[in-house]
Amino acid sequence: MANIQTERLNLRLWKDQDFAQFAEFYSDEENARYVGGHKTLDEAWRHFALLIGHWQLKGFGYWLVEEKGSGDFVGGVGLWQSEGWPELELGYWLVPHHQGKGYAFEAAAKCKAYAKEVLQADSLVSYIDPSNAPSIKLAESLGAKYEQTIELLKHGPHGVYRHF
Repeated sequence: MANIQTERLNLRLWKDQDFAQFAEFYSDEENARYVGGHKTLDEAWRHFALLIGHWQLKGFGYWLVEEKGSGDFVGGVGLWQSEGWPELELGYWLVPHHQGKGYAFEAAAKCKAYAKEVLQADSLVSYIDPSNAPSIKLAESLGAKYEQTIELLKHGPHGVYRHF
């Protein structure tokens, strides 16, 4: 289980002390709209444990993203493929005050390279709610191409954006 870096960011495994900022993000409906929705404190804890457990079971998952210089919490980015998930997914979310700085592109590009070079994945997609224009723009800037819209388990219709 690897921590990785970009020019401006550390992508590292989650620690117990990260939970407060994680829960704060998920307590706001607008923040969490496209990443599973608002969560109570207990639901946030279960989701936090789920992210950590994915690493244990699969050997990859979502990293916590932090600024190198300040150590400030930026968000989460990573790779996901739980049971029933159609393909390996690249996902990302940032706290509002760190959006618009190019951090999502920087972190997601590193994850995309990790999927290809380290995991040697055969394919990588992002499943994106059709109304999430910023996420679609980011996926396209990473080189992903829209393929189709699928019904993604309980999450409803999502566009499939293929990275490779």
